[in-house]
Amino acid sequence: MRREYPMTWLPLDSKMFLSVAYDAGRRTLYLRFCSGDVYRYFQFSNDDYQQFLRAESKGRHFLNNIRNCFPYERMAKLRVA
Repeated sequence: MRREYPMTWLPLDSKMFLSVAYDAGRRTLYLRFCSGDVYRYFQFSNDDYQQFLRAESKGRHFLNNIRNCFPYERMAKLRVA
């Protein structure tokens, strides 16, 4: 049985995103939008993740380099306690 470990969410200073998490083992990027929606993007390399973190504008980087470039799925909205 595989044990799941909680990911560390990093808060983002962005008009589009609240936070980001990355699972290097699964090469999956998790983005929590300001709307509360959470999407995960697959086949996302650590280099891609580092580029996103270094981007001056996370929203612009997302629109130009992530959206429509990686397979993804929308997850359930997460409530913050």
